[in-house]
Amino acid sequence: MQYSMGIDAGGTYTDSVIIRDSDGAVIDSNKALTTYPDLLEGIKNSLDGLDQEYLTKVKLVSVSTTLSTNTILEKTGYPVALLMIGDYSIPEGHSIDNSVVIKGGHGSYGEEIAPLDEQAIRDYVTKMKENVSAFAISSYFSIRNPNHELRAKEIVKEITGMPVICGHELSQALGAYERGVTAYLNAQLIPITSQFIETVIGEMERRNINARLLMLKCDGSVVGIEEAKEKPIESIFSGPAASLVGASYLSDSPTCLAIDVGGTSTDVAMINDGLPEITDRGAVVGGWQTKVQALRMETSAMGGDSHVWIKAQKINIGPRRVMPLCVAASKWPSIIDKLKLSRTPSKMQMCENIQPTKFFVKTGKEIPNISKLEKEILDNIGEEPVSVTEIFIDRLPSPLLLDRLIQKRLVQAIGFTPTDALHVLGEYDAWNAEASRIGANTLGRLTFLEKSKFSKTVKSKFAHNMALYIMAYLLRKVDKEEIETIIANQKEFYSHFKVDVPVILLGGPVSAYVNEVNELLDADIILPEHAEVGNAVGAVVGKGIKRVEILIRTISKGNKAGIMMFSPHGRQKFPSYPDALEAAEKLGREIVLEYMKEAGLDREDVKVEVSKQEIKLHEGSGLPVETKLTFVGIGMPEIEK
Repeated sequence: MQYSMGIDAGGTYTDSVIIRDSDGAVIDSNKALTTYPDLLEGIKNSLDGLDQEYLTKVKLVSVSTTLSTNTILEKTGYPVALLMIGDYSIPEGHSIDNSVVIKGGHGSYGEEIAPLDEQAIRDYVTKMKENVSAFAISSYFSIRNPNHELRAKEIVKEITGMPVICGHELSQALGAYERGVTAYLNAQLIPITSQFIETVIGEMERRNINARLLMLKCDGSVVGIEEAKEKPIESIFSGPAASLVGASYLSDSPTCLAIDVGGTSTDVAMINDGLPEITDRGAVVGGWQTKVQALRMETSAMGGDSHVWIKAQKINIGPRRVMPLCVAASKWPSIIDKLKLSRTPSKMQMCENIQPTKFFVKTGKEIPNISKLEKEILDNIGEEPVSVTEIFIDRLPSPLLLDRLIQKRLVQAIGFTPTDALHVLGEYDAWNAEASRIGANTLGRLTFLEKSKFSKTVKSKFAHNMALYIMAYLLRKVDKEEIETIIANQKEFYSHFKVDVPVILLGGPVSAYVNEVNELLDADIILPEHAEVGNAVGAVVGKGIKRVEILIRTISKGNKAGIMMFSPHGRQKFPSYPDALEAAEKLGREIVLEYMKEAGLDREDVKVEVSKQEIKLHEGSGLPVETKLTFVGIGMPEIEK
């Protein structure tokens, strides 16, 4: 008997599952708290909770992780230098630390606009090689002709021997600056991802797991580990991708909407006939617009660990994430007495960081250069949680300075959350419910609500938010405020929304929200078995998906005429349109099948679908001015025998 294992290192939990290969059944699973900054400890704890007899029979391991996303959001990537070749227009206020514009680049037909300034490349690379860990290169219209990127890569390799990433290697989409950003971020992530992968491999060896290792990408497909090392940018948002694939698998619904309630956020995405819906724009992460193909998602900054706080008797949820009181009390029992004795600040002082149920504890992270005032606050925060009134006896600390310490990961915030509300209502019991009840009682007094009514109100607001983002995803052209108005006033309108595809709920305590969401939406809401570890299921059941675009253009420019084909392999000229079309169809399939082979996917079972879009000058005219062929290959991972 052989098995496959999925591991999802998420924002709050690291989940692991074992799936029996013979029938695809989930036979074991476990959850453990994710550990920062070293994810390995959380992975070890998760695997320790599985039946160890299965592990040595595992022949395929697939991983999804927040590592790339968090690295970009926290700005902790390795230093990189970006070479931009051509007539670049760089946005003002960009956040790229090391960059240079080099003469060169190509036009929209792949013709050279200016010769590549190789000496300028040598001078810049020689100056920067001691200060960076990798280089990224983006050339103007490299998707039409990558020669300048490839030559620049040769020069950098010759001088430094360091990793070098080219924009055309990551994307064939228009947008030279965005391809440069994608290459820049990818280069930052390579050392971190390589270290993570080697660590996972080491843990597999320690446990005598002799299996193929794959990683989930942000479009819901799996990739071989070597490509995962080279293109770690493609693993951003792999958590939501894992949720979507897992939701489809667990509910046996090839077309469905998945809503994943995590600790930090609530994500909505859709899979249609087994293929996740992809955004046309490319993924946006940490304010960076990339050219990475990713799920089309609606993401709300409201998750199970979002901070519930009071201002002017109003209940607010998020957007900041905190450690729930119930979790903190399980780790530090002393917080119970502190909650009982906690003083309520004045109404004027109340804000997200100044709350009677908010506590702070040091993370143990190495302290960088911080201001004198930041250090004064940090010195009064210990290894056990302290309330805001304990930090300074004579005055409250500055909310702004507390914010800075949280953003620098020097301090962990603790507070009341929707997870605590479920503990108060008896609908979730994973942690210390006494802390949740005391917290609800304290905040309830500020809103003139008994603790159960207060918790029901928090739960209701959370369910309302889930319904809002489900409909915002489906009604993409409708303003969120209009959707919210309808959801909030449906009794008055005598109507509510109907959803025509199954809605699959995933996440730890989502079972608590089924009835509330059903009251807000007319939908087939499904809570599948193993919903609490759906991400890990998605990590291991993901298919190999490869998308390739090839463009054929009729060129009539001056004395130049002919048919040009532009592909990931470069450009090629043909004497006729049928010749170009035949070559494109052959090349597209070859690229898909070669990708499947290199990724360790089963070529024999690969299905390739081809779609064609033509642009003609007018209806009934002869040859198209432009033809775009899109190849989508789907394959299943091979399992080690």
